[in-house]
Amino acid sequence: MKKLLSFLLLVVMVVALAACNSDTSSDQETSPDDSNDTPDTSEQEAEGTSDEGNDEGGLVEIFSWWTGAGEEDGLLALIDLFEQEHPDITVDNAAVSGGAGTNAKAVLATRMQGDDPPSTFQVHGGDELNEGWVAAGKMQPITSFFEEQEWMDKFPEDLIDMVSKDGEIYSVPVNIHRGNVIFYNMEVFEEHNIEVPTTFDEFFEVADQLQQAGVTPLALGDKESWTATQIFENILLGVLGPDDYDALFSGDIPFDDDRVVEAVELFEQTINYVNEDHASRNWQDAAQLVANGDAAMLNMGDWAKGYFSNDLDLATNEDFGYFPYPETDGNFMVITDTFGLPDGIDNEDDVKDFLAVLGSVEGQDTFNPLKGSIPARVDADPANYDEYGQDTMEDFTNSRLAPSLAHGSAAPEGYLTKVNQAVNIFVTQQDTDNFINTLVNAAADLQ
Repeated sequence: MKKLLSFLLLVVMVVALAACNSDTSSDQETSPDDSNDTPDTSEQEAEGTSDEGNDEGGLVEIFSWWTGAGEEDGLLALIDLFEQEHPDITVDNAAVSGGAGTNAKAVLATRMQGDDPPSTFQVHGGDELNEGWVAAGKMQPITSFFEEQEWMDKFPEDLIDMVSKDGEIYSVPVNIHRGNVIFYNMEVFEEHNIEVPTTFDEFFEVADQLQQAGVTPLALGDKESWTATQIFENILLGVLGPDDYDALFSGDIPFDDDRVVEAVELFEQTINYVNEDHASRNWQDAAQLVANGDAAMLNMGDWAKGYFSNDLDLATNEDFGYFPYPETDGNFMVITDTFGLPDGIDNEDDVKDFLAVLGSVEGQDTFNPLKGSIPARVDADPANYDEYGQDTMEDFTNSRLAPSLAHGSAAPEGYLTKVNQAVNIFVTQQDTDNFINTLVNAAADLQ
């Protein structure tokens, strides 16, 4: 009997001890203090996390196509600034390479259609934002957020209009790029006694002189066709002027207008002066030709300035200079990168923290000098920028703004896709009638 009682007592003690260990193990598995270094954000996002009362912090996924020269430097500096100000929020840099966002936009479309939006994403102000994601009901208005940040008078009114639809603001501009600028190798110009051209006729005279000297007049890398579209849009602006340029994309001027035909003919003449291997190069490869002196000029947005300065270590107004595309002086082909608040995300407070840094003076002055762009805010300090940046800031203030076609501001994505395809064919075949017919037929996408 004593042996039996001892055995039963031992069994009870083992069961009790096992139960105790099980409770302790369960507590350890769910304890936030003992979790892995990488936070589980699914539960946090479901609760709508903020900085207050969130010991583990949140996660903000920033989706962009900033992987190239200058632009990546700017993005990483901006992320570093944000993480210094918000050490409890982790940033996932979900950048996808590809000039002008060609690849990133395709990935983004798949995610948005699958109800899997990133926390925030890069989108050009204008039709790419408003007639794309806003019209599709994929963005949340942030007008009240703008007002809370006291930003309504910190961005130009025309710029706020580019990120607004039906009276609501939908994204925060982080920068301004200029598309109608030509960068040139100063040594090449000096060697051949070339003056900066201001008209189309002067441009073609310079191009003839350079070509006869064995120098490629205009570098082009249209492996992605938007770079050639950018040249075409600048010629359109030069021929039409800013008012009729806008009227063209609003449907008030037809695409078979005599002046559009003139612009196409000037475009055809221009591409006869580019490097023969243009189709195998991207814009950085084309910029290398100018840096090396193998080509004299490059029409590119001023992200190329960041590339020249940061990656190739060239000095502004010593190694390379710049001037407005012929016939466009006094006009500013504006490109603005913006970030907003997608519909359906669960970490709105964390994203707003990022947008607040993005739109701040410190954020814009951290990002833009490296990117080669200028700040979107009107109260940024020009002293933080070199001579090119200061000149561009002054031009932005005093010029007529025109929205870029090549970068999604002037027309919806569907129209731009057709134009890029048509430009790609035209550069190869140079069939003016076919190009004009394509532009006319594609205009239905502007309605």
